[in-house]
Amino acid sequence: MSGLLPSIENFAKNAQATVAAAAGLGTVGVGLLFFGQNYLIYPSAFPPGSRTEVPTPIEFGLQYEPQELITPDEVKLRCYLLAQKKDLSNLGGPAVDIPEQSDEEYASTRPTVMMFHGNGGNIGHRIPLAKVFYVKMRCNVFMLSYRGYGHSEGTPSEKGIQTDAQCALDFIHKHPYLRKTPIILYGQSIGGAVSIDLASRNPKAIRALILENTFLSLPRLVPSAFPVLGPFSFLCHQKWDSASKVSLIPGDIPILMLSGVRDEVVPHEHMRDLWDIVQRRTLAGKGAESGIKQDGRHVHEARGRGGYSKFVEFDKGTHNDTCVQPGYWSNVAQFIEGLH
Repeated sequence: MSGLLPSIENFAKNAQATVAAAAGLGTVGVGLLFFGQNYLIYPSAFPPGSRTEVPTPIEFGLQYEPQELITPDEVKLRCYLLAQKKDLSNLGGPAVDIPEQSDEEYASTRPTVMMFHGNGGNIGHRIPLAKVFYVKMRCNVFMLSYRGYGHSEGTPSEKGIQTDAQCALDFIHKHPYLRKTPIILYGQSIGGAVSIDLASRNPKAIRALILENTFLSLPRLVPSAFPVLGPFSFLCHQKWDSASKVSLIPGDIPILMLSGVRDEVVPHEHMRDLWDIVQRRTLAGKGAESGIKQDGRHVHEARGRGGYSKFVEFDKGTHNDTCVQPGYWSNVAQFIEGLH
């Protein structure tokens, strides 16, 4: 794990520049909130070069399959698929000694993680995170590039990204050897909202969710993200209303929530309030909640009838460096292992 963390830390530092650039747009007028809010919410050109310079997995030593998806509204999405292979010894991963099993057959036995990134940068910036899932946890990984991000065509919007996520899920369902794998949704920030929305509409297709530093809804985030526009948050037509949708996800679908207590973009209260909803959904009818404190972390668990969810708060985590906090990846690995 330690060999991967330096590149993840670089990812976190670069992401901070993205947020700073987006936050600087908070001085715009109310007219931009209503007519140009997509530019505020989806700053896909930040950091500069994000629409043209998209790192590929091969630059990180990972073999991959470039995937071009065409959505029902005919938008081309250029994504990455990292399908498992038995021998990853060149990457520091253990080899799988099953002579009679092909790489494709092995991949069909492993979980598939669908990654939904935050509102800045592109999928190439998240490859260090994908590498942990791929090498350390032996998951297949599908990295979705939203419309208007990276080399994907189109213009981002709530409806459009919802379409993109559904298109990606449909692709996995039709894939020759991944279609029967357990599907785990991993979403950071706005990617958490994408994950919740997709799971609420496809509950039978999703095995679990992992959510990091996401929010209750965009209108409820405006007062803290753009204080000067707070009184006009009702004009926000991009909703991403996770607070109402997460309760639609059946209680037997496990959810792991990872929250930076010092998050300066999405107030920590958003994740705590979402946890309250997740907890009620998990414990519906019967169950128990417990909490413990570990080094720099508060861990809460909820176990109900056939359901299990977990909330981990990282005392020193901010919006973009929660993923490098001690215990982050061990909690993720433990959660995924427990799904088997």
